[in-house]
Amino acid sequence: MTTDRGIHEQISDLVAQEHELRTQLQNHEIEPAEEQARLRDLEVQLDQAWDLLRQRQALRASGGDPDAASTRPAGEVEGYLG
Repeated sequence: MTTDRGIHEQISDLVAQEHELRTQLQNHEIEPAEEQARLRDLEVQLDQAWDLLRQRQALRASGGDPDAASTRPAGEVEGYLG
């Protein structure tokens, strides 16, 4: 079972990974292309985590079970238009 706290922890971990990548690039430990590819992957994971958290909040607000929320596929989350 995923909890809001667990999702927030996952988001914090992903943000820390993002900062580490940027530091590695500044220190010339990785190439820009590698940083960009890895950042894109992290951004997708972050979007999925935020989406899951929003789903849980919406279900809770409407009287539903927040545990019924699930991680949506990257293509669906990344395809939102607004």
